[in-house]
Order: sequence, then C-alpha cells, then structure tokens
Amino acid sequence: VVAHGAILRIRAKNPLVADQVAVNYRKADITPRQKAMLDFGMQVSQAAHAVGDADFAALQAHGFTQDDIWDIAAIASFFGLSNRMANVTSMRPNDEFFSLGR
Repeated sequence: VVAHGAILRIRAKNPLVADQVAVNYRKADITPRQKAMLDFGMQVSQAAHAVGDADFAALQAHGFTQDDIWDIAAIASFFGLSNRMANVTSMRPNDEFFSLGR
C-alpha cells in the first residue's frame, strides 16, 4: 500500500484520490471505467479461476481493448507476486515512500 500508493500519488498527481484508492477504491472519487479496471484487477488477484467472458465484456463496455485487459491482468498478477514476496521476506518500504507525492 505504501510503495504502490506513492507511485499512484506521483502518476495521478492527486494525493487525495490516491489515498482514497489505497483505503477503499470502491468509495474513491474515480470514474466508472477506473472502477471497472480495479474490479477486474481484484478478481484476478483473488479469484483468477473465475474470470470469464462476462468479465471481459464488462471491460470492453468501458472501452478497454484486449491488449488493455492483458495489461491489467499482468499487472495485477505481478503486484500479487511482489506483495507476497515482500510479506514472506518481511520487506519494508523505504521510508521516503511514505511522503512521496504528497
């Protein structure tokens, strides 16, 4: 949350929304398209076996292409891997990440 939140604060240039997303994206001030993307990313990270045609259709209805969907799935999968490895190794974010983009 700390490291990825810092990256989002910097890239989005909106620390308030970045922190809202970090706490609970479902209540954040984001667009329906962004929420659909995050919903899909959550499904990939929590129940990838259940992803199906309806999930792809929902993203396509928001203008996501097949390449976009691949990227969302790849990023969600990679972040899941990196977060699990960070937890297993008791890795802590660098102190500077806590204040980046604020």
